Amino acid sequence: MRSRARAFYRARRAVAASWTAVAALGFAVLVALGAFRSLALPSRGIGALACALGLGALVVGRLSTALRFTRRVAPHLTGPVATRARRFHELRDDLELGAILLIATFAMLQATGGEGSPLYPLAYALVAFLVAFHRPAVGLALVGVALTLEAALFVAGNARDGVTFGMHLGFVAFFALIHLAFLHAELMRQRREHRLRLDAEVARMRQEARDFRVISSQLGADSRNRTRAEEEERLAQGAVETIHQALFYNLELLKTSLDLHTAILLWLDATGEKLIIKELCSDSERVREGELGADAGAPGTVAKSGESLMIVDPKPGHLPYYEEPEAIAAFLAVPVLEDGHLRGVLCADRLQRAADGEAPTAAGFTERDQKLLAGAALQILRAVRSERVFCAVERGKYEHERFYRASEQLNRALTPDEVFATAFRAAREMSDFDFAAIALYDAQARRHTIAAATGDGAEGLAGQTFGDNAGLAAMVVKNKHYLPAGGELRDREVPIFNKKIRLKGMESLVVLPLVCADEAIGTFTLAARRHAAFVKDKREMLGVIANQVAVSTKNAEMYRAMEQMATTDGLTGLVNHRTFQERFGDLISRAERQGGKLALLLTDIDHFKKVNDTYGHPTGDIVLKGVAAVCRDEVRKIDIAARYGGEEFAIVLDGTDLAGARLLAERIRSEVQALVHAPAPESGKEPFGCTLSLGIACFPDDGRDKKALIGHADQALYFAKHNGRNRAIAWADAAEHSRPQIRAVK
Repeated sequence: MRSRARAFYRARRAVAASWTAVAALGFAVLVALGAFRSLALPSRGIGALACALGLGALVVGRLSTALRFTRRVAPHLTGPVATRARRFHELRDDLELGAILLIATFAMLQATGGEGSPLYPLAYALVAFLVAFHRPAVGLALVGVALTLEAALFVAGNARDGVTFGMHLGFVAFFALIHLAFLHAELMRQRREHRLRLDAEVARMRQEARDFRVISSQLGADSRNRTRAEEEERLAQGAVETIHQALFYNLELLKTSLDLHTAILLWLDATGEKLIIKELCSDSERVREGELGADAGAPGTVAKSGESLMIVDPKPGHLPYYEEPEAIAAFLAVPVLEDGHLRGVLCADRLQRAADGEAPTAAGFTERDQKLLAGAALQILRAVRSERVFCAVERGKYEHERFYRASEQLNRALTPDEVFATAFRAAREMSDFDFAAIALYDAQARRHTIAAATGDGAEGLAGQTFGDNAGLAAMVVKNKHYLPAGGELRDREVPIFNKKIRLKGMESLVVLPLVCADEAIGTFTLAARRHAAFVKDKREMLGVIANQVAVSTKNAEMYRAMEQMATTDGLTGLVNHRTFQERFGDLISRAERQGGKLALLLTDIDHFKKVNDTYGHPTGDIVLKGVAAVCRDEVRKIDIAARYGGEEFAIVLDGTDLAGARLLAERIRSEVQALVHAPAPESGKEPFGCTLSLGIACFPDDGRDKKALIGHADQALYFAKHNGRNRAIAWADAAEHSRPQIRAVK
């Protein structure tokens, strides 16, 4: 029952989705057969009229369906899959609706005289409309529908001759292509102009932010590398808008209180060669837009002298911010100074005033007016400074948050590799770079070793060494001060590490010392392909990061040393007993889970007490070290070689069966037997050798837990010691040949 309902539902959906296309195809066939010509014939007009009404109903129905989908369904389709579904529905609607309109148009043309219809240009106009306002793919498909209808009419005999048919095809194609080419070209041009205007407006806003010193001059080159570039953009834009509001309010207040014709603020650009109109309040429509020369007219005189200037009845050339002469009675300008540096010029002017029936008289500015204008200049400067301070605080807060996170990550790093990786991430938080390397300095060997490197050209650098006096890195270690000065790579011939290691294409460089307890332990090198990547404030923060890296590197080295002391036997350098027990248990658990094998070898130096008694304990320590070196060299990295206690050693072979364990045991035994130990010269004794006895137990055949395996390997070792020594015995062999000599496992 459910399957029938599901099949019925799917069939209904398929019919609902395709009925429009099927109906349109049917009406297209009717057009090709000339059904709509019958509208002019009384005998067959009723059938043709029914076809026309059906076609009209199809057009209306398809329009309503498309509108219903656009209003009700499309807004609720979100996500990638839904977006693709919405686009599919939109394309289908455009194609079906465009095809139905074309079919209706050709039906109307057929009903009004066919190819000789005076309404035939409507077909060309419709084709042009469909091409112009649809996607190129949809428009071209609809052009194909129009050409197909023309061809169908010709094949069905509804066209008189091939010439007329060819003309119709040519006009359809011509109108389609000309609208596709010109209209889409115009759209592309407008989009390009809009994008250019938008980019210019953003650049203007950023330039104004630099002019007001809201953002530093390096922000434009570095903002693309900041993790919160959009926040920086909004911060600068908000600051500029706030400044402009404050400027306009001040100028409007001045204009009203001093009865001014124009109050205008001219701001000096970064080059010092232009005065830019930043804000104005004026009754005149002749104020020039854009920029003025820094030496133009009276404002230029104020900019040069840095002093106030008042002119009564000024000449037109004195006021360059007007495009045409104005009847100005008086002009007053004051400099806008910040810490003795000229930032801009605040200008004010008045028109000539006259009472009714009197001649105009010049009214100059009073001393009180000059003080008021100078106070307004200070207020303008305060508004700029307050926004600048706000932005600096916000930026500093963000920088310190990043710095805190970087320091926190460095403090959590426990190994040198973790410290180096964290150092690179922390440095990138401060300033983006294209290359970075950390080199450590060995004062005793007077050698530098590149411990880690990342970025362009970093492959193969890790592990390379270079000596003192080889380049900038060595000089930085000696001087404990970063190089080069200013963070710019001026002399490309000076090597950074040595002459063999070269960084190509880098414009900015800083080599920072890693200083810990007033000792330079290495260098932190950063390089970038762009200019001004490591400006003063960034170098300072990177210097603090470098000091933190030095401390963290020392801590990591001490942590590694303490970890080694806690897990390693101090005399032999092998794993100690406690660590052996932990790792042995882990290997047994893994072998049990995976169904694998492993072998345990317990060894004992034969007559070691006699060695100590005869040659002394220092010589005994030499013997222990020699045997330990053989054990360590013969095993793999995945195996365990440990000092079990006294003169006993333990070896765990991962993934090894009894046959493999026998081979390794015999190799170790023969290598130890071949060793020659030299006693202390003052003892007067001759060099001597020693032998080794070994017991073997395998998992899972000889035991499935740690206690059983150690017990059985110990029993096999006991059997080897009491049966001639200098041999390797498996527990299975010992149990088979001489059970009375095997000790019971406790």
